[in-house]
Amino acid sequence: MDIALDLGTCNTRIYVNEKGKVLDEPSVITYDAIENEILAAGKEAYRMLGKTPTRIHAVYPLEGGVIAELDLVEEMISIFLSNVSNSKVIMPRVVACIPGEITEVEKRAVVNAISSFGVRRVYLIESAKAAAMGAGLDITSPHGCMIVDIGGGTADIAVLSLGGVSVSKTIKEVGKQMDEEIIKYVRRKYSLIIGNTTAEQCKMAIGCVVPPSEEKIFRVKGRDSMRGLPRYVDMKSSEVYEAIGETAFSVVKGIMEVLEKTPPELIGDIYTDGITISGGLAQLEGFCQLISHFTKLQVHLAQDASDCVVKGCGIAIDYISDAENNSLANVNPLLAAY
Repeated sequence: MDIALDLGTCNTRIYVNEKGKVLDEPSVITYDAIENEILAAGKEAYRMLGKTPTRIHAVYPLEGGVIAELDLVEEMISIFLSNVSNSKVIMPRVVACIPGEITEVEKRAVVNAISSFGVRRVYLIESAKAAAMGAGLDITSPHGCMIVDIGGGTADIAVLSLGGVSVSKTIKEVGKQMDEEIIKYVRRKYSLIIGNTTAEQCKMAIGCVVPPSEEKIFRVKGRDSMRGLPRYVDMKSSEVYEAIGETAFSVVKGIMEVLEKTPPELIGDIYTDGITISGGLAQLEGFCQLISHFTKLQVHLAQDASDCVVKGCGIAIDYISDAENNSLANVNPLLAAY
């Protein structure tokens, strides 16, 4: 059995060949700091965020697409892979995605975290390549294509051709930065303190990155910063746009920088085909229009945008045999094996 793993900052997804996506859980783990014991991971741990007593901590052990707490990530991966592969006899091969701009130390941390489960081999693939493959783009031909994968941890922007990355840029903490901006906005305007989970729910429910066509309302509950008492306010989508608009524009600036560095022949291909965007945040209202307005290019939202990376990792499983045989007959998007 071969497994594809999208180890995201906000969500972890697992794809098994011939079965498809078999797991989609928040990248959250809860542990008892005194007993040093893991209590929960995934959806169960996510429900505990911001609601735990002092001895129990619920955390995201990944930040900006890379591992921040190695021990916790190892435990979380073991729990998730155990749910998928119960057999310890068959050691699976794993294809895992990594951000484009990552150091060798961070890369090795990902490999060590996955290897702790007892897998046969780990193959790495850049998130942008996986997203492009999952979105149905042909990255192995001598034809340029541009993918922008906007996730909770990073936004990976890349121009691809012949199975490799020609130009790329990674913007860290996009989704988390938006949550922080919503928290600051609500506190500044309404003197109301809200948590990260509430801010994330508000962003996904009524978030938009262009002035909204119709006003939507989302009720946020928190603590009055003046009196310390419970209170709520009804946030409008235009207010969320005001809060997160600058962070969204940082993605557009990244796209413009990548286009400026792209070779002319590849730019011609991108002008013909346009830009494809994927990832959970790509589904916020207006992202296609925002990017298209500044780049003057067509922008397409990939089908099943949230699952493009894990689907692409699943497609990359087919290249494992070529990598093991050192076959030069086909262009191989996989990076080195570990």
